Amino acid sequence: MKVAYWPGCVSRGFTPELHGSMAKVAPLLDIELVELNRANCCGAGVIAEHNQELADTLNARTFALAQQVDGAELMMNICSTCQGAQSECQERLDASAEYRSHINETLAPDGLSYEKGLTNKNFSWLLVEEIGLENLRGLVKRPLTNLKVGPFYGCYIVRPRDRLGIDADHPRDHYLHQIIEALGGTVIDYAGMRKCCGFPIITMNKAASLKQAGTHLGDAKDAEADCLVTPCPLCHLNLDLQQPLAAKAVGRDLDVPVLHLPQLVGLALGVDAGELGLGRHVVRPTSVIDWSASVVGAAA
Repeated sequence: MKVAYWPGCVSRGFTPELHGSMAKVAPLLDIELVELNRANCCGAGVIAEHNQELADTLNARTFALAQQVDGAELMMNICSTCQGAQSECQERLDASAEYRSHINETLAPDGLSYEKGLTNKNFSWLLVEEIGLENLRGLVKRPLTNLKVGPFYGCYIVRPRDRLGIDADHPRDHYLHQIIEALGGTVIDYAGMRKCCGFPIITMNKAASLKQAGTHLGDAKDAEADCLVTPCPLCHLNLDLQQPLAAKAVGRDLDVPVLHLPQLVGLALGVDAGELGLGRHVVRPTSVIDWSASVVGAAA
């Protein structure tokens, strides 16, 4: 399937291993990525707090660029913060033809116009709803046998439920569980898997932010998770990049590897660990997990 691909800002800056691993995994899933190179930051909810119209205009611009991709079935992102922020903006844009027309007036000089009805899905949603769990199972070459994985959803992709389309037919707040199982791994539940990682407040209250991250990591470790997996690069920054400081904040050793979702999928689909950028992590999966105890041992 062909998708208008929005990698977001963070995956092309702070976490290039996410962008890179998605590029490696896409062909194996028969996904053609048409990257929206001219797209701008979604605002991560921060811009909307100060200027809602500006945030909506920025995201309408990205949506309009996506709608210009010939043959694209939908727009796909690899950042759940983008999904949350863009879903909020799209809800406002789609609710009012008058407001949408006003926003499009700003876009018009660049030859852009957003038309109501774009489908925008996070990679985790696309895996379950477009690729399908049975198809995903069939593509697995290296089952994640004996690997205990804690899902970390974070907050932007699980609430508000109505806006994000979470219902009985689309239990999107359980998709990471389903994907881990389809890849052959063992799901580890723990208290903080659907809570905020703390990243949004790190510039305002760093101590509280680090304590949040450290608490979630500690809970996962106490539940005996080998690693976490997240669909959000901002969560990854707080849980992996800041993990040494988070460990000090909660006064305990952590050493919990945190994988991006495309990396976990790539491991199961047979991609070499080096090609997935696992060596770029602060807490390196290959140095903490006893990979030899798992079928993924060869990846190390």
